[in-house]
Amino acid sequence: MKKYKETLRVILAISIIVVGVTHFVIPEPYVKIMPPQLPYPLGLVYLSGFYEILGGIGLLVPPVSQAAAWGLLALFIAVFPANINMAVNHIQLEHIPNSPWVHVVRLPLQAVLIAWAWWYTKSSVGEKQASIIPKSLIPKELELE
Repeated sequence: MKKYKETLRVILAISIIVVGVTHFVIPEPYVKIMPPQLPYPLGLVYLSGFYEILGGIGLLVPPVSQAAAWGLLALFIAVFPANINMAVNHIQLEHIPNSPWVHVVRLPLQAVLIAWAWWYTKSSVGEKQASIIPKSLIPKELELE
């Protein structure tokens, strides 16, 4: 699994950035699944989208990737109530089948995302890490390899 760790880091980072962007481009589905007890649903959708984009980029910046992973882990836990709300209240979203099985599968998927982010909370010192910053621009004291 270690062999694929950096490929999976890039996949998670890109995926979460794309999902974060959709919070701004098509926020309606996210607003629709927000628990009604939470104030300012559109604002919270934008806020979570912003932090998804930030976390995804952070995963690819070695000096902050560990902190970004912790942030994404916390975010995945924070948005879990919206997934529960969707399942409990059978909220129909366009392009997602309205089936109890879809909700049953979707909830444990959040645990997969939490575990995936948690994998990157461990120090990468001594390991080669995927980066969007050229190695020459990272100060020597912050290098991870």
